[in-house]
Amino acid sequence: MKATKLDATSPPPASSERESSRTTAQRPEWTRWFDSPLGPLGATADAEGLIRRLEFVDPADESAATKNSVEPSLSTAAGVALAEVGKQLDEYFALSRREFDLPLRPVGTAFQEQVWHALLAIPFGATESYGGLAHRIDNPKAVRAVGRANGANPIAIVIPCHRVIGNDGSLTGYGGGIERKRWLLQHEGVLLRF
Repeated sequence: MKATKLDATSPPPASSERESSRTTAQRPEWTRWFDSPLGPLGATADAEGLIRRLEFVDPADESAATKNSVEPSLSTAAGVALAEVGKQLDEYFALSRREFDLPLRPVGTAFQEQVWHALLAIPFGATESYGGLAHRIDNPKAVRAVGRANGANPIAIVIPCHRVIGNDGSLTGYGGGIERKRWLLQHEGVLLRF
């Protein structure tokens, strides 16, 4: 699946990159860590090379420091996918990429996946309100549920939950922190009122 739709068909490089491996109950996953203007990001891919997570990591988080060993058994598909994540993130931060083209497989409820799919339709440099997003999925009364699904998005930046703002144009919650949300929106050229 590319960043234009979520893959639900089966269960779910910068010089400073670090890799680690772990096996979940369902399948093995590998994580590569990238430096970014907003701090470290951890991207996780499965054995099929599908991106499961892209998360901001607090530099003070000790668990991030323990995941710094190169794992020799990194699968080819996962390795290729994670290298492409790094390349496309570098391009995004350099303003030479506005859309991502990555194989995604976030895991969530059917409703969450519906919201995440709708997030992919919000273009670079644009914003949408939580109410507007609820209308977009034909469920205008689900504004709070949309907010919770938005907050549960496991693939930051690529599934652009940072582009969702309050009805009054205010910045509201963001898993990576409000300052990162502000930075991402300004990076994309969005003029903020608050």
